[in-house]
Amino acid sequence: MWAEIPYEPWRETCSALHLYTQIVGKYRLARTPWVNHSWHATLYVNARGLTTSIIPDGAVSVEIAFDLLDHAIVGATTDGRRAGFPLGPMSVAEFHARLLDLIRELGGRPQFDGRPNEVPNPIPFRDDRQPRPYDADAVRRFFQAIVATNHVLNRFRTAYIGKVSPVHLFWGSFDLAVTRFSGRPAPLHPGGVPALPDEVTREAYSHEVSSAGFWPGGGGTDFPAFYSYAYPAPMGFSDAQPSPREAYFDQRLGEFLLPYEAVRKSSDPEATLLAFLESTYNAAADLGGWSRDALECSIGEPLRPRPLNTRNSPPQDHRSG
Repeated sequence: MWAEIPYEPWRETCSALHLYTQIVGKYRLARTPWVNHSWHATLYVNARGLTTSIIPDGAVSVEIAFDLLDHAIVGATTDGRRAGFPLGPMSVAEFHARLLDLIRELGGRPQFDGRPNEVPNPIPFRDDRQPRPYDADAVRRFFQAIVATNHVLNRFRTAYIGKVSPVHLFWGSFDLAVTRFSGRPAPLHPGGVPALPDEVTREAYSHEVSSAGFWPGGGGTDFPAFYSYAYPAPMGFSDAQPSPREAYFDQRLGEFLLPYEAVRKSSDPEATLLAFLESTYNAAADLGGWSRDALECSIGEPLRPRPLNTRNSPPQDHRSG
């Protein structure tokens, strides 16, 4: 499950796949009512790759999926229509045009914003005609890595009864993430994320968070890594000691990193990743004064309802009168 995925050999394929997810994600964004923190725009891991889930589009509901095993885009509607096209070497402009045709074939409306977000020097999709490679084996191994990561992030998610996000892929930054919330409002975010409206960033960080996830490389690193950060970062956060020993705080990025290889090569990858997630969350919650007794519970187990006790009472904002 923890496949080897060095970033450099598939850098160009990864960049292309990132932009393809943006195109599909923007179709979902244009058709789905806004949900807090842009949760309505994300993609989800499924049994064969990534999916939008059902998108309402006029008289039909559409689902678009990346099949990363057979390497295809697959579209389906609730009235029984199906369409698709193969993934392979092509330009971003060609992928964009093929997706517009697929949406029309499914009876949907292919109107959405045509510019990338959160990438340097963005080129409109229809104008990006540079040929892009497609390394099918690397894509398959990337899929194996996000399946394994998705499993651990979902398990980590169960140990929290406060507000917590789904485990989902943000196509802007191309990372699989889960976010815990303290329940308290956060200071206004300064914005400034490349090619992303400040109003979107500020809504995303409207409340205090401890967020963690995985990216395959290219998001400030030249290697696949797990990350964890807090907003706002409490005093002393960068000096906290994370687990395992290979984890560290990256001053430039302002977050903790754990190289994917440290997890892959460990004797127990799931326990190693959970140690990173728990230790960095603990630092954010302890230093930030979160009401941990009211927000946390034991990690979830199949067929075992969460026991009710005083630890599960609603969180209190001790900073208000």
